[in-house]
Amino acid sequence: MTAKAKPVSPEDALDPKKALVPTVVKVNEARVTRGFWPKIQRTAARIPFADQALAAWYAARDPQTPLPAKGMIFAALAYFVMPVDAIPDLFAGIGYTDDAAVIAALIATLGANIKRRHRDQAEEAVERLRGK
Repeated sequence: MTAKAKPVSPEDALDPKKALVPTVVKVNEARVTRGFWPKIQRTAARIPFADQALAAWYAARDPQTPLPAKGMIFAALAYFVMPVDAIPDLFAGIGYTDDAAVIAALIATLGANIKRRHRDQAEEAVERLRGK
């Protein structure tokens, strides 16, 4: 982002209508790059959708994934990473239901962009993370 660029608010970063705006994509990518692994390491053992989130991560990092798909994937993963969401993650049992719904919607919409290789990488990563 340039010095003159308007900062992107969390609401803008998570707005599906703005998910493909280049500055929003860059902000979401930066947020996800910085926050995804720390959060998935803390939560992989507790959330049943860890493999799906990881498969989306690997698809977003794949140079063969189309840019529009990457923009939507980064938006969904930014929602997972950001502390601001509909149901705070600190509520035991229900805190991740909104995150799971966002990841499920992403998979339903863009599942064709998440290839077998991404799912295989995700399965291996989940095994490593849960095996700790």
